[in-house]
Amino acid sequence: MILKKSMAFVLSTSLLLGVLAGCGTKTEQTSGTASGGGKVIKVVTQSPLSGGSATQGEAIKLGAQLQVEKQKEEFKKLGFELQLVPYDDQADPKKGVANAQLIGADKDVLGVVGHMNSGVAIPSSEVYEKNSLVMVSPTNTATDVTDRKLKVVNRICARDDFQGPAGADYAVSKLGGKNIFIVDDKTAYGTGLAKAFKEAVEKKGATVVGYESITVGEKDFNGVLNKAVAKKPDLIFFGGLYAEGGLLIKQAREKGLNVPVMGGDGFDSATLVEIAGPAIKNTFYTSIAADVTTFEKGKQFADEYKTKFGKSIEGYSAYGYDAMGVLLQGLKDAIKANSDKLPSREQVRDAVRKISNFEGVVTKVGFDSKGDNKFAKVYIYKFDDQKYPGKQDGEIENKQ
Repeated sequence: MILKKSMAFVLSTSLLLGVLAGCGTKTEQTSGTASGGGKVIKVVTQSPLSGGSATQGEAIKLGAQLQVEKQKEEFKKLGFELQLVPYDDQADPKKGVANAQLIGADKDVLGVVGHMNSGVAIPSSEVYEKNSLVMVSPTNTATDVTDRKLKVVNRICARDDFQGPAGADYAVSKLGGKNIFIVDDKTAYGTGLAKAFKEAVEKKGATVVGYESITVGEKDFNGVLNKAVAKKPDLIFFGGLYAEGGLLIKQAREKGLNVPVMGGDGFDSATLVEIAGPAIKNTFYTSIAADVTTFEKGKQFADEYKTKFGKSIEGYSAYGYDAMGVLLQGLKDAIKANSDKLPSREQVRDAVRKISNFEGVVTKVGFDSKGDNKFAKVYIYKFDDQKYPGKQDGEIENKQ
């Protein structure tokens, strides 16, 4: 997913590295050998663990953590101690890059699951590329994430140029959208999604009666919504995240705009419902995340997650789990190909890209030459009430 817009010193101790990154992991090793004698392999998550996007960011981290804990014993039998190191990128590109530099300097790190925000992933991945450090994204949808053709970048989710048209088809064909008002949040994610949606609805014969932008962190949308009221749209589309989206929905209803409101996967959070309250009714969103409970393995995953963490899954929980599953599969493939010895970062990078038939909890994964998942899908949800994630109202396969 998702978009918003270094360090001069190389830090030599893992303890200081962990403190500066906000990892809080007391089990960090200062060398490549664990106390039990096995060689340490670190895997990292980078996602927002604080701030307005923390709900989804923590879901990615916890899903990845559950996958690591389930596979630790398997790696131990191979002679390695698998450690997870979570980093808080704060949905901030500068923080993501600073973290990426620290991560790249730690030679025990062999892979990254992240980011949540495409605007953080794009500059951070440039650092990973220089360090040959593979990244598997659970949620980045911006086209530039993979269109740069970096060797280290892979994603298991759909792209915006697939998600935008999928939403547009639903908006016009199912919701009868003819006069549509569009708002974006000025981020690469929000504008990319909104523009892809705009192009697609216009091709389908709908009219875009207005296009406005808000700023991330903004809370009063009176100016934009007054323009929407004047245009009398029959549908509003928002390219952005749940924090602003929930307020936009609530304030739109207060102004009598009771038309369908639609968004992308940035709406996929229980916090959207908490913010919007009863106003959430007649809201729709496309998501890269499937309803886990509709999958054979999904209920078991949801139960394990709740038992472990004491909370219900979020939309991205399973995608953090599957992204880490892909990374660990690549690690195991690289270890096997390297005569059961510790592989290099380059070997892990190449092994991950070669994955062609990984069966996750919610998605099958097979990467193309750019690192896009050939099996990614987009799902449509609608809110009839305040129950998250809403009712799944269709799925669309990638026909690109």
